[in-house]
Formats: sequence, C-alpha cells, structure tokens
Amino acid sequence: MKSMIWILALILMAYLLMGCKSDITPKEAKKLVKEGAFLLDVRTRGEFKNGHITKAVNIPVSELMSRLKELPDKKKTIVVYCRSGRRSGRAQKMLKAKGYASVHNLGAMSNWK
Repeated sequence: MKSMIWILALILMAYLLMGCKSDITPKEAKKLVKEGAFLLDVRTRGEFKNGHITKAVNIPVSELMSRLKELPDKKKTIVVYCRSGRRSGRAQKMLKAKGYASVHNLGAMSNWK
C-alpha cells in the first residue's frame, strides 16, 4: 500500500511539473525581445497589474484562443511567461498547435532577472 501511495505521489508531481520547463535562457529571451520579439504574459489581469516585465502584453492563458487576433503574425517570434512556467508551457503548446512558428517559453517571470 505504501509503495502505491509513493507511485501516485510521483505521478502527481510529474503532472504538476509538466509544462514548467523553460526552453530559453533569460539572456536569450532578452536578446529576442530587444530584437523585436513579442513578449506575452499569460498570467491573470490581477497578477499583471501587480507587476510585469516592461513591454509585455497581457493575455491570460484562459483567454488566449479567443484573443489570437491580438498577437502578431504567426512568423514573428513570441516569448511567453507566467508565474511558475506551467501556464506559459500550456500557452506555448496552444500557439504552436495554431501554427505560430517561433514560440519560446521563458517559464517563470522571475527568470527574467
């Protein structure tokens, strides 16, 4: 029974960590944004209001599919972030599925520092 609980705990941990891994370093992200990449914050409006990266555009991940018209051309590079990396990972997958060619997940906003 104890081994089953440990296995379930490990599965839950793996699930919670899915989508949390960034695929770009902060240095690379800053370079891309400086070169014109679109910086997308997928946190809630309240989180964004309490602080965000300069020049970021806020579209909560829950609204992303209904607000695609607010994003740049599908060929333009997008750098996406959130609080922990989970929502930005989901957003990255959603955008890639919609044909956005160059979407990078910075992960947590704190990575920007």
